[in-house]
Amino acid sequence: MNIDSEDSDLLAGKRGPAMQLAMELVLQAARIMGATRLEPVTFAHLDACFYNGQAHIDFAQFCLDHGATFAVPTWGNNGVVSLTHPELYEGHPDTEMVEGARKLLHLYEALGCKPTWTCAPYHIPGGPKFGDQIVAGESNAVSFYNSVTGARTNKYGDYLDVACALVGKVPYAGLQTDEGRMAQIHLSTDEIPEGWKREDIFYHLLGHHLGRLAGRRVPVVSGLPKAATVDNLKAVSTAVASSGGVELWHGAGVTPDAPTLEKVWRSGETHALTRAHLAEAQAVLSSGRDGPLDVVALGTPHFSATEFRDVVTLLAGRKIRPGLRFIITTSRFVMGYIESKGWAESLRRSGVEVIGDICSYYAPGINPMRGRVMTNAAKWAYYAPGMLPVEVCFGSLRECVESAVRGEVWRDAGLWNALS
Repeated sequence: MNIDSEDSDLLAGKRGPAMQLAMELVLQAARIMGATRLEPVTFAHLDACFYNGQAHIDFAQFCLDHGATFAVPTWGNNGVVSLTHPELYEGHPDTEMVEGARKLLHLYEALGCKPTWTCAPYHIPGGPKFGDQIVAGESNAVSFYNSVTGARTNKYGDYLDVACALVGKVPYAGLQTDEGRMAQIHLSTDEIPEGWKREDIFYHLLGHHLGRLAGRRVPVVSGLPKAATVDNLKAVSTAVASSGGVELWHGAGVTPDAPTLEKVWRSGETHALTRAHLAEAQAVLSSGRDGPLDVVALGTPHFSATEFRDVVTLLAGRKIRPGLRFIITTSRFVMGYIESKGWAESLRRSGVEVIGDICSYYAPGINPMRGRVMTNAAKWAYYAPGMLPVEVCFGSLRECVESAVRGEVWRDAGLWNALS
């Protein structure tokens, strides 16, 4: 591989050992991926700020001590602990985890990372645009940026994401290329009633089924409504990355890379989504039986402003059932927005907890959380039973809110009768 003089200087250690290591990591990744050149990037969203032990601190500290600097605007994924709500960790038994996670976030901020601390950076203005070559590591952000924004990134794991952001380049391979973004499998949604496609839960269930079907392949979905919202497309992006390893999916006529089916699909394996598939996905995501609730957990990925608006509207000033926790996680940016709109105060009066910087299914984040939990997020339902002592009831946003008020799982009979 031919590299330019600036990269050669990095490789020779002329900007110090941290930048040299970063260049070595990027070049080794390029060899493994079969890339013939490196491609400049314009933006990075790091997953390596998510604390998983001392090695994460050592790596960031090494970069800081040796004068490493990011070559492009760089934002951070959510952390293991919340800096906006330190009271959550008063008396926490795992002081090493709490202190280590806080230190890691501060290290990355000192390196020049924007302290966004969110798994949904696409809700924040100033991010990448269609066609931009970028770096991302968090699974749902990778899928959203590729699919909904139309930016280009592979899924860069911890440390490699940092290395690419420091160097400002990535291996030109996989989803960074035109050919790598072509669809390999097609799913038609024509058999699903149009009314069901207007329901928020449809997109979570579609994404879960699509991920299981596609695995790591790039799928294209046809028959989606052109009126599908950003939150709808976010739901698909999150679910396909959880139940499968999908880093890019296309919605024919809906997502920017796929103005038509033919633009991204040549021929090959084709499937039809059925009502039975959606019912099966709902059953898989519900590990528990309906009944009295302990918690309602929303915001995986972090809630958008429009999702908060919908919850405020659905609650209509009512209060959450005493003894039940209603938790919504989100970004600092969105927290500021809902405060300015008066929605945060309305939610507090109703009994809703809004927490920044973290994900609620990761065990150290919000303790205690156990028992029967309801969520509308396929990712939360998919991962939480393996992380927490919980059983999950999966439902629509309306079902979650109504259940929180009633204190037990409520099902929208009209919704499910239309699926049967």
